Amino acid sequence: MSEHHDHDHEAPRRHRHPLQPDADDTLTYHRKLEIAVRELLIEKGIFTADDVRAAIEELDGRTPDRGSRVVARAWVDPEYKALLLKDARKACESLGFDMDLFDVTLTVVENTPKVHNVIVCTLCSCYPRMLLGLPPSWYKSRAYRSRMVKEPRVVLKEFGLELPEDVTVRVHDSTADLRYLVLPMRPEGTAGMSDRLVTRDSMIGVALAQRPR
Repeated sequence: MSEHHDHDHEAPRRHRHPLQPDADDTLTYHRKLEIAVRELLIEKGIFTADDVRAAIEELDGRTPDRGSRVVARAWVDPEYKALLLKDARKACESLGFDMDLFDVTLTVVENTPKVHNVIVCTLCSCYPRMLLGLPPSWYKSRAYRSRMVKEPRVVLKEFGLELPEDVTVRVHDSTADLRYLVLPMRPEGTAGMSDRLVTRDSMIGVALAQRPR
């Protein structure tokens, strides 16, 4: 038998997309503090590492569907809407949503024909994750965070939302202790339709609820 082996050496395959940079894992002061506190609480038996993993998985798996259900219920139930505007946390819990993971105040602001609300977090990316899931990348961008408070109509127009001049635009700045959710107006002629009309962006305030096609 010949000792010669004929191998078909192919040129290295090119990636179909450019290589992505690694996540920034720089150990800043606050990251070191979080790691130290987390490991200390695990060591003391307050919770386990699996509890942390499960909580992160649960948070990462959330979508805007919860917010859509809240808005749709408020559109058809005046009593629920009144409760939502008065005590949003209690209203959400009445639909079976667990709000205990978020020790923050949730405030719902209602859009009207004369007032349009939009939310932002000028310092970081505080966001109603309990109802909308993870924030979009543009919400966390410095451009959005800085410009929305200075020129909200210009930014909204860039999102495709041009409001009449007689409509007041109110910008709500979220914090670590206070989160906002916009209650968009229900489009006319949508009786019998509900959460299919409610989008994530309409609950942030950069868009209106969808009109049926």
